[in-house]
Amino acid sequence: MAQQFLTSITRVSDLASRPFDVETLPRDAWATGDYVMCEVVGTPGPLYRVELVSGRRTQVLPGDRLVGALGRRAATLECVGDWRETGDDLMLHQLTGAGVFGKVVSNSSWVGKPMEIVYRGHVTRAGKMNIADFVTPVKNSGFAMPVVLVAGTSMSAGKTMTGRTIIHLLKKQGFGVVAAKLTGAAGYKDALTYRDAGADHIFDYVDAGLVSTVCAREDFDAGLETLLAMMAATDAGVAVGEVGASPLEPYNGAAAIERLKPHIKLTALCASDAYAARGFCDMCDCAPDFVTGQAANNIASADLVGKLTGLPAFNLASVEGLAALESLLVRTLARGEDSGPGSGK
Repeated sequence: MAQQFLTSITRVSDLASRPFDVETLPRDAWATGDYVMCEVVGTPGPLYRVELVSGRRTQVLPGDRLVGALGRRAATLECVGDWRETGDDLMLHQLTGAGVFGKVVSNSSWVGKPMEIVYRGHVTRAGKMNIADFVTPVKNSGFAMPVVLVAGTSMSAGKTMTGRTIIHLLKKQGFGVVAAKLTGAAGYKDALTYRDAGADHIFDYVDAGLVSTVCAREDFDAGLETLLAMMAATDAGVAVGEVGASPLEPYNGAAAIERLKPHIKLTALCASDAYAARGFCDMCDCAPDFVTGQAANNIASADLVGKLTGLPAFNLASVEGLAALESLLVRTLARGEDSGPGSGK
């Protein structure tokens, strides 16, 4: 029997607790962030899985119906897609497991065939519903907390693992931590990983009404200000912010770094190798304090990082790397008057 699933992109809405209708709308009435229902079609493969509101992942089969949101993605290692490329046949793909729906226009052969879905209608209640409809206005109290920034040379460079480690070490030292995924294409697991690491509060751009941050700069800037206001309203003393993908990709990572620059106290660069780390340092307007990820796997790779960038490389899978990072965090944040053990929560 076919089932209906609410994907995790709906987690900011009340669709799980209040009834809604489904109405077919013409293509010219569609917009980024619209909640829609689609039916799973095609031949099931490894990517026929969805992330539920809880963050748990489950397999789906042809005939099952999914509620997600129209969006865009530009993943260098996976797929590139945009709902605006949808044709008259109304065929789409799931661009992320979290329920971002669009038409794949380019796909990596490494990841397999994306899930095929077909549009069955918009989610409506006296009109169509958009993710932005569920964003609660937050008074902008002024974001001023110190930030530990996690950036990378690409997707899958180790950023979330590094952020998780940083949060763990900060909590060990008694800091109150708010963690946020600042850019990317919707997925709940990274934020949940930060919660599991001990973050007192977790947020991402979905909380601010963005399906993904592959969007116009003005839309991203508005969403980021909402996100920062949410973070500022917490009782945390330190923010750990992850910039998804890399700053030069179309996710507005560079804009996020530019906005946060006055508050950044420490920057971790996650790099696939030493040459990627050097390219980041040459091309991005962001000065890392240390390098981690695959580029710090062993002494040889760490030495090459030092030779090419002049930066220390911390292997966070080693006792020595963890100790070096913990010492750097304590020294750096102790310089701030408003941060330190006992601040925030």
